[in-house]
Amino acid sequence: MIVLLLFSVLIFLLFINIPIAISIAVATVVVMVAKTGPQYLVNTALAMYNGAKSFPLIAIPLFILAGAIMNSSGISRRLIAFASACVGFIKGGLSMVTIATSMFFAEISGSAVADASALGSILIPAMKNKGYSPAYAASVVSSASSLAIIIPPSIPMILYAVIAGCSVEQLFVAGFVPGFLGGFLMMAVSYIYAKRKNLPIEESFNIKNIKRTAKEAGLTFILPIIILGGIFGGFVTATEAAGLAVFASLGIAYLYKEFNLKQFFDSTVEGGSQTATVMLLVASSMLLGEFLTMEQIPQKIASSLTTLTQNKYLILAILNVFLFIIGFFLHSAAAIILVVPVVMPLINSLGIDPVHFGIIVTLNLAIGQQTPPVASVLAVACSIAKVDMWTATKVNIIFISVLIFILLLCTYVPIVPMSLVEYFYR
Repeated sequence: MIVLLLFSVLIFLLFINIPIAISIAVATVVVMVAKTGPQYLVNTALAMYNGAKSFPLIAIPLFILAGAIMNSSGISRRLIAFASACVGFIKGGLSMVTIATSMFFAEISGSAVADASALGSILIPAMKNKGYSPAYAASVVSSASSLAIIIPPSIPMILYAVIAGCSVEQLFVAGFVPGFLGGFLMMAVSYIYAKRKNLPIEESFNIKNIKRTAKEAGLTFILPIIILGGIFGGFVTATEAAGLAVFASLGIAYLYKEFNLKQFFDSTVEGGSQTATVMLLVASSMLLGEFLTMEQIPQKIASSLTTLTQNKYLILAILNVFLFIIGFFLHSAAAIILVVPVVMPLINSLGIDPVHFGIIVTLNLAIGQQTPPVASVLAVACSIAKVDMWTATKVNIIFISVLIFILLLCTYVPIVPMSLVEYFYR
């Protein structure tokens, strides 16, 4: 009965358009007071504070700030110019440029929304001017941007690692193969689409142009070396690497001389706003976690599912369907916070590696960023392209299919995401 009350209050609050972080906190407080009395309120603020001060979570605002600085300092434009020189000669060149740039940008920002906003504002108008349909332009930018949460560093991966109690670094390593495989498959799909629609190339192949754009973007290439090299070399933690990313972004922005105090102020405001949203969700999740622990709901769900079947691959199929449906309605951070604490006892009891499951969760979240009605990343791309989300979705199905294929491959062929983890850590 108490669980029914929790979900009834939560659904009602969401229905009247209360932000999900507040809805989670209020619904949890209501059921806890109903169960234990008003004395529970004394610990509410402390529980939320303790939940949001975890050291790995400090990486989130720092990566967000680094991405915001990149957006304002000319780094994105230089990356696009270099990618255009490298792959712009292929049929449908601008879509190739979009995917290639997103794959590189993903190694720095960790945020799909930041990726879509930074690259979409430049590439979507360019694609429309070249004769690409607005729906296709929005689709390719949106789907390519979701690679940012698969290729490390990834903000959702950090959240998952904190809640699931596994290694952030191992999750990052596990994301490389699925992320780059997804990017290359998207390029193949784009090429086939471009051939059928007779889309133009962006520019002819010119080795001098590649050298020139590489030189102009040279400082930018230092960023992934600092971030990923520091983490995987064992010199810094993911949180410390995020701090280095901020300083490196500021240094590069200064050297490019395209960044001023007003842009820095705007970047910090943007970073602070995004951080507040995520951290409020994290704090609210701690209250929900206390309730779930008290009621032993995760253990009960694990017991009921294992009663149905002991086949871990069948249970993974059930969880994939569940996460896919959740993705229609929840942002990635909210989905992690609501789902992961509930299912982790089941994952552990079946002997499924939490790093492997983390990749499965992340891929589901990437798909959820593309599927309406929420479709947080697709919404950003559609607003730039000035196209209806449902119209874009009809085209975006081809890219969503790529993400679903990668999800199924990683679910049932664990060596795909786990090969590098096994090589470096085990």
